[in-house]
Amino acid sequence: MPTLDDVYRKLGETVEAAQLLETELGTMLLMVRGLDEGLLAQPDPNRATEIYYKIDRHTLGQLIKALGEKTQLPPDLGSALLNALEQRNRLLHSFYRQHNLRRNSDEGRAIMLADLESIYDTLLRAYKAVMLLSGVDLEAWATVGEHVGPTGHLPI
Repeated sequence: MPTLDDVYRKLGETVEAAQLLETELGTMLLMVRGLDEGLLAQPDPNRATEIYYKIDRHTLGQLIKALGEKTQLPPDLGSALLNALEQRNRLLHSFYRQHNLRRNSDEGRAIMLADLESIYDTLLRAYKAVMLLSGVDLEAWATVGEHVGPTGHLPI
């Protein structure tokens, strides 16, 4: 049966997946805004820094909305991002309130762990889709032997 350490470990992995998604969306938005303002043709480090700091203060929902306003996201990616946002918000704002005392029993921790696995899968699907849009196929990358970590999993 899962231990409380197992639950906490999966919580950490799930939060990491959420942050990777936020970081990649922020990077995409920085690129789009930099292109809009001509910063590749005429670099302006001060303006680029202003844009970066503004983007860095965005929540996941704000990043999704801002990117959607600047680009035409594929419909399946838009729905994956909205699902990821919903699950990420539930994870950070109500996961423990929903599960309450389940942490104190084997059966309860198993339920918590299954819920975390589901949230993780939702976030990872969205992250992989965003990375693919950026030109990085994490699934293909993971099949290259020398890039796979000792556990055989993606390096996230």
